[in-house]
Amino acid sequence: MNYVAEINDKLKPTKNSIAIALDLFAGAGGLGLGFEANGFRTTGFEQESDYCLTYKHNLNANCLQVRLNVQTNYPDASIIIGGPPCQPFSVGGKQKGLRDSRDGFPAFISAVQQVKPELFLFENVRGMMYQNKWYLDEIVNELGSLGYIVEYKLFNMVNYGIPQNRKRIIVVGHKGGFEFPRPKNRKVTSGEALGELAMQIPHDAKFLTKSMDEYVARYEKASKCVRPRDLHLDKPSRTLTCRNLAGATGDMMRIRLVDGRRRRLTVREAARLQSFPDWFEFTGSETSQFNQIGNAVPPLFAYYLAASVRDYISNSKSRKSGAEIERLNASKLRPKQLSLFGVP
Repeated sequence: MNYVAEINDKLKPTKNSIAIALDLFAGAGGLGLGFEANGFRTTGFEQESDYCLTYKHNLNANCLQVRLNVQTNYPDASIIIGGPPCQPFSVGGKQKGLRDSRDGFPAFISAVQQVKPELFLFENVRGMMYQNKWYLDEIVNELGSLGYIVEYKLFNMVNYGIPQNRKRIIVVGHKGGFEFPRPKNRKVTSGEALGELAMQIPHDAKFLTKSMDEYVARYEKASKCVRPRDLHLDKPSRTLTCRNLAGATGDMMRIRLVDGRRRRLTVREAARLQSFPDWFEFTGSETSQFNQIGNAVPPLFAYYLAASVRDYISNSKSRKSGAEIERLNASKLRPKQLSLFGVP
């Protein structure tokens, strides 16, 4: 199955309900879509109105437009997922950590403390493992104190069939037995992902002007760029971000046509590279749509994460059922054993 057929076939919300997942800082629903395609029922929590509308329009779920904080109340759920925003904590800064009101992690931790889910999971930038490792340790310790085994791993989405070199950290809290998804056997190029879209000229195509081309040339020379930062169709894309999708800068994502002209990516092309299916529609202005895509967890990667969570939930239920059977069997045997000692 080729890439486009795969994302359009796999990434469909289902009517099943293995478990309820609260999707905090939900964005446009990239993470939620992967979970809904695996049979989970999600509820999104997101403060941006465009993002929330996109979520509700495409998923079989509601999205509550709300700014999350430590006082927010939540319904019961088995799973908590999300992408909490993390302020850049520089060494020279105040380094308030979990006491910083600008940060999303106090709200996420409060949700876990309140709901007590069977498992929680969040995604964040790879910088948390490096310059902000002290803060990651603080978060892990706080969540671990709530009775969870907390594990994290750095993933490059390109190893999971996403046509993009995108490194992100995934942190999971569980009660034992969770396994991260294993890499897939093939890598997808941006050319395979875009297909016929790559060489088409949309009616609203935005081409780089002469002055923009000159700026890009100066930018690449100054940054000692060996290979122009155009989208190379024979390899996976570089990381999609809000800045290189929506911003008119030297870092802009762009396609070079056969006639030498370069044009900006369209919303649909960016969505393809981020593994959103073709039926998925974004709301809001073009800039808002680009930001929704750039901020999203690739839904196809979320699908594989959700499959691991689904297996964990299934195995957890089996373990609980086995323990309950043992308890009942023991209770049935107890009167006979006690009667041997003359106890009724």
